[in-house]
Amino acid sequence: MQSARTVFLIRPARFAFNAETAASNHFQHTIAGLEADEVQQQAFAEFDAMVATLRAHGMQVLVFEDTAEPHKPDAVFPNNWLTLHPDGRVLLYPMCAPNRRPERRPDILAALGQQFAIREILDFSAHEQQDRFLEGTGSIIFDHEHRIAYACLSPRTNAGLLQEVCAQLGYRPVTFRAYDALQKEIYHTNVMMCLGADFAVVCLESITDTEERESVIGFLTATGHKIVPITLAQVARFAGNMLTLQPVAGRELLAMSQSAFDALTPEQRDELSRYCELVPLPIPTIETIGGGSARCMLAEVYLPAQPSPAG
Repeated sequence: MQSARTVFLIRPARFAFNAETAASNHFQHTIAGLEADEVQQQAFAEFDAMVATLRAHGMQVLVFEDTAEPHKPDAVFPNNWLTLHPDGRVLLYPMCAPNRRPERRPDILAALGQQFAIREILDFSAHEQQDRFLEGTGSIIFDHEHRIAYACLSPRTNAGLLQEVCAQLGYRPVTFRAYDALQKEIYHTNVMMCLGADFAVVCLESITDTEERESVIGFLTATGHKIVPITLAQVARFAGNMLTLQPVAGRELLAMSQSAFDALTPEQRDELSRYCELVPLPIPTIETIGGGSARCMLAEVYLPAQPSPAG
């Protein structure tokens, strides 16, 4: 299935503007007049409300607490350091910013292993020593049904390493470059692209190379995806940073920030509502200071459940 039934989130202990990631993430901004303790309290409130909303919509949501030390200002974005696959494999990814690397926590893997069957852990983090980075489902948009991996190349997304990961998983990579309104490289694919089972939200105008753009369109069309184009202005409001989810019962959900929802036109909302129930989540402090939005906060759990004890 394209959409996960279970997700996990990390409740941030010391959420803050991360100067180490700001060089390649042009979506990060400070909020004038907001003190550190106010930032933290607002992040807590936004996080807790998001979890409550997802659970109210029938999602299975696991929450892990961040640790205060070492300081991990972006711990709230766990999708960058691991992916959890239906065959029981876990992939750990190399992160560009040194202060993000402690986000990879063996204790979280151990806790997940109590509930889910982990068959193998593939750790690609050593590539950090060669400055080769690939930041999970920030870098990669997986089409699980058709086994295609879309990736916008950037300092955070290495083409050669993507090939290695795709070879391990049996996916076909589709790469391109994308640029924001200031002609700066878009740092993560999931800022400008979201893939559902039958639709794709994508900022085609950010893919300036005609051949690359036509390639992306061709793959999406061939796999039966209805393309819902968004603009660069909508990307700046995180309208590409969405994720489809499958609740215990009922229609699929499309999780997004309130900012992303507000940026969509009525026609786009109507189109997307044909496929999913839209779930806007107010997270203005987290997405402004962190430079990532609702999708970045959600780590999908596709792992099989642990077998029940005999007897």
